[in-house]
Amino acid sequence: MAQALPGAHAVILVGTAGWSLPRDVQGAFAEGDSHLARYATRFPVAEINSSFHRPHQRSLYEKWAAAVPAHFRFCAKLPKTITHERRLVDCETLLGEFLAQAGGLGDKLACLLVQLPPSFAFDASVATPFLALLRARFAGALAMEPRHATWFEPEADGLLRELQIARVLADPVRHDAGRWPGGWTERIYLRLHGTPRVYYSSYEPELLRALSDRMRIAAREGAEVWCIFDNTASGAAAGNALDLQRLLEEGR
Repeated sequence: MAQALPGAHAVILVGTAGWSLPRDVQGAFAEGDSHLARYATRFPVAEINSSFHRPHQRSLYEKWAAAVPAHFRFCAKLPKTITHERRLVDCETLLGEFLAQAGGLGDKLACLLVQLPPSFAFDASVATPFLALLRARFAGALAMEPRHATWFEPEADGLLRELQIARVLADPVRHDAGRWPGGWTERIYLRLHGTPRVYYSSYEPELLRALSDRMRIAAREGAEVWCIFDNTASGAAAGNALDLQRLLEEGR
């Protein structure tokens, strides 16, 4: 579950991209009617990545919301039609369709994730109207994972901060400035894709321990901290998330 630390907003949320439960960790979860229901017996959040690849019926989102307890929260990834094909231009209709679908999660839709292609450089004339529209249409948390170096410079960082959008701290780190959270840092969103082999590599205990220490410091300073493991291709994500939860609990 969520780790609560001293402080008004000191909350740490750990989960994975999707809710796959590899056989070797299933014993850590209580019984449930589905993988998602079982997943939610240990983790308080999940990231929906499938929404990036294809649209889902609102009824499917409603089914997911019904499978988890009241405190559970989802982060849904914006469709690639918006971020990679239209590249944030003329997307109002597409965004409206996505929000209508994902709205089936109700108040369990806590966050939206915007991941940009590596070739997408910061252009204020494109980014500002889209992000302003997104902020106007969605009152919850927003996290952006840019991958071009220009998004780690002061102008882009200032725009994200103004609109209360957290810049994702992603591993592997592509640019030196990406070693620290950016944008609106009252919310920190970590996406751990696996190092050295992206989507496959498991994280070593020493790194997870250092990460837990860093997350506790950020939470004590008042940030809401999300940590999502995306090294799902080898099944490492759920085990790493469980290990990190244990480390956070030990350090309370």
